[in-house]
Amino acid sequence: MYRKKILMIIVLMGLGFGLFFVFLFSKTFFWDNTVFQEDKVYVYIHEGDDFLKLQSNLTPLLKSVSDFTMAAEKKGYISRVRSGKFVIDKGSNNNEIINALRGKSLIVRVTFNNHERLEKLAGRIAQQIAPDSISLLTAFLDPDFLLDKGFSPQNALSMYLPNSYDFFWNTTAENFRDQMWKSYQNFWTEGRKQQASQLGLSALEVIDLAAIVQKETQKVDERPRVAGVYLNRIKKRMKLQADPTVIYAMKLHYQNFDTIIKRVLYKDLTIQSRYNTYQYRGLPPGPITMPDISSIAAVLNPEEHRYLYFVANPNNPGYHLFAKNGREHAKNKKIYTRWLDRNRVYR
Repeated sequence: MYRKKILMIIVLMGLGFGLFFVFLFSKTFFWDNTVFQEDKVYVYIHEGDDFLKLQSNLTPLLKSVSDFTMAAEKKGYISRVRSGKFVIDKGSNNNEIINALRGKSLIVRVTFNNHERLEKLAGRIAQQIAPDSISLLTAFLDPDFLLDKGFSPQNALSMYLPNSYDFFWNTTAENFRDQMWKSYQNFWTEGRKQQASQLGLSALEVIDLAAIVQKETQKVDERPRVAGVYLNRIKKRMKLQADPTVIYAMKLHYQNFDTIIKRVLYKDLTIQSRYNTYQYRGLPPGPITMPDISSIAAVLNPEEHRYLYFVANPNNPGYHLFAKNGREHAKNKKIYTRWLDRNRVYR
C-alpha cells in the first residue's frame, strides 16, 4: 500500500512537472507576446547592434522581455542578430517574432527630388535607409570612385537622377551609390547619347543645361522652348546669362543654400564664380540642381525656334515672354520689372 502511494505521488509529480514544462514551453514560444496597439510595428536593427541593444529596442513592444530572451536563447538567435528593417505583427508570439527578425530585411522605397548639393541628398537618403549622411557623403565623394567613373566633385551630382528606387533598408552607403551609378548608365542609352552628340553636348553637359532649365521654369510644357533658347545661344557662342546660375553662385559664395532670392540685381551679375554665366561663357562646372527627367528630355528634344531671350510673364504666372532680339527683350523685360516694382519684390 505504501509503495502504491509513493508511486502515485511520483506519477503525479511527473505529470505536474510535465504540465508545467508544457505550460512554460507554450508561454515562451507560442503565446502572444506583443503589447502594442497598432496592427504592425517596424523594428530597425543597425549594423553592429547586439542582442542587448535589440532587447532595449523591443522592451516597449513586448509583454515579457524575459520570455523573448529565453526563446531567443533556445533558438540560437542571441548570437546571430542581423541588421535590417523588420515587421512584427500584433499578436505575434516569440517564435514568430524571432523568425521575422531572422528573415530578409524589408525593401524600402527611396525617393529624392531636386536637391542642389550632395550634402542635401545625403541628408535626404539618410532619413530613408540605415547609413548616416556622413557615410553617404563620403561614398558620394570618394576620389577613386569619381576618377573611375569620370566625375569630379563639382559634377558628381549629375549621377543621381530624381526618382523612386527600391533598396534593402540596411544597404551600405557604397551599395546605394553603386546602384545609382547603374541607374545612371541605364538611363544613358545609346539613343540618348546620340541625341546629345547631335546637339554637340556630352551627357554631363546635357544635365548641366537641364539643371538650368529646371530652375528657369516649373512648367514642364515650356521646358523644351527654354532649352531651345539656351541651345540657340550656345550655337551663337553667346553667354548663357542664366539668372539661376547667378543665384547658385551667390549661395555658394555665402555658403547659405537655404536663402531664397526672388530677384537678381545688376550688382549680383558681377560675382566672380565659374557658375556665373554672365561672367563666363559656356556651361557651369556642374549642375546647379538635380534636373527632372522631363528637363533632361527637354534638352535632348528642344523646341526649334529663333528665340534668344526670355523673361517671366507676370500676366501668365509660371510662364515666360520670349524674344528673338534685344529690342523685343527690352520691351518684355520692362513689363516684368514694372510688375516687380509694383509688387515691391526687391530681393
